[in-house]
Amino acid sequence: MQNGGIVIVGLGPGEANLLTREAWDWLCQIPRVYVRTRHHPTVAGFPEGLEVVSFDDLYDQGEAFEQVYAGIVEAVLRLGQQPGGVTYAVPGHPYVAEATSPEIARRAREQGLEVRVVEGVSFLEPTFTALELDPYPRLALVDALELGPAHMPGFPPDTPALVAQIYSRQVAAEVKLTLSAVYPDTHPVRLVHAAGSPRQKVEDLPLYEIDRSAYVGLLTSLYVPPLEANTSFEGFQDIIARLRAPDGCPWDQKQTHQTLRSHLLQETYETLEAIDNDDPQEMCEEFGDLLLQIVLHAQIGSEYGEFSMAEVIRSISEKIIRRHPHVFGETAVEGVGEVLSNWEKIKEAERAANGTAETKGLLDGLPQALPGLNLAHEIQDRAARVGFDWETIDPVVAKVREELEEVLNAPEEEREGELGDLLFAVVNLARWYKVDPENALRQTNRRFRQRFAHIEKRAREAGRSLAEMTLAEMDAWWDEAKRLE
Repeated sequence: MQNGGIVIVGLGPGEANLLTREAWDWLCQIPRVYVRTRHHPTVAGFPEGLEVVSFDDLYDQGEAFEQVYAGIVEAVLRLGQQPGGVTYAVPGHPYVAEATSPEIARRAREQGLEVRVVEGVSFLEPTFTALELDPYPRLALVDALELGPAHMPGFPPDTPALVAQIYSRQVAAEVKLTLSAVYPDTHPVRLVHAAGSPRQKVEDLPLYEIDRSAYVGLLTSLYVPPLEANTSFEGFQDIIARLRAPDGCPWDQKQTHQTLRSHLLQETYETLEAIDNDDPQEMCEEFGDLLLQIVLHAQIGSEYGEFSMAEVIRSISEKIIRRHPHVFGETAVEGVGEVLSNWEKIKEAERAANGTAETKGLLDGLPQALPGLNLAHEIQDRAARVGFDWETIDPVVAKVREELEEVLNAPEEEREGELGDLLFAVVNLARWYKVDPENALRQTNRRFRQRFAHIEKRAREAGRSLAEMTLAEMDAWWDEAKRLE
């Protein structure tokens, strides 16, 4: 490499005896090697007389890893332009869990620099040996530095995962918190330390203890066994696709978006009832039934080339990110009111971008199939977001009283319209009190049914029918039901 160039050498996972023959021969030929870090066991076994220069000073400056890696890339590219080029050595394999090598190779080619890669054993092979694990048929490979800051694991929980770069207890703690969003605290996991070296150690422990290990260090990885079957979204999609397959279920095969409409509506109401009952087990079941409808529609859409589940998820993800610049961007907001105001401005900009700003109004996106109370609440809420609202609650209350008077004084042919106005005014009052009118009425319906069922029960105990009872007698049992609540 008289005219410059870069040789990237993989140093293997541990001791120098795991260097490849090619790597050892090359290290014996050169006078100097630049290593990403001296804190790797192989460095101690380098050939005698080999000058070692490290980039540990960049780490010691306390910068973020991205800045450190960027600095290393720039330095190696600069050295590679000198006569004789440069040899740059990294732990493990140059293309396994190594951020600098791919970027160096890419930019070197852009600059016309020759790049040679000397293979190395990665940390994976000795880790699989330590775990006595065959990674096939599937294994998720995860970077702890990406997993730790996340809110949810980015891989299916029914797939085993190997998390690399658990280099400190702090990183272990961050990874633990992310995994705990899906896995039980007592989920059995395995920490693998210094795989492939004489200091190799495998710890079996529950998830909640991984940041308490005294052995966590630069060469630590975490193996996360899978949860039981049927716990991943991808697996559920496969189940639904199987139902629609030629050898699947005859009923599911015949369904269309239109035939499933009533089922979607029914499952939605059953889910709402579970929420009203505040029963976690019932909610879990009903949310599953509702998810079935969503995935089934997505499967049908995919079969007819309309849309796929990936497109559904991408569309809503991009919309959520776009409409929450105060979370995913730099926009600053103060309070819910400003969030909703920005939301409407963003939607208005979206309509303008889609060419529907002049044809589609603020209320056009509301489905007419919504229950009347819900629809009234949404209409008022959207109008309020752009300032079409009273400034205090007093005129809201006055409007309710006004509409009640109009109902009482209305001729029979106008009574329905006046009652509609009264209900609309009451919904507005509920909105001002931050009460969902549909939920409020559902709860009242539920209380009435429970109290009336108590009256029927007491009547049966007394050997009487409701038809022969007086209103006063039924009122007494009604009051009794209220006291029992």
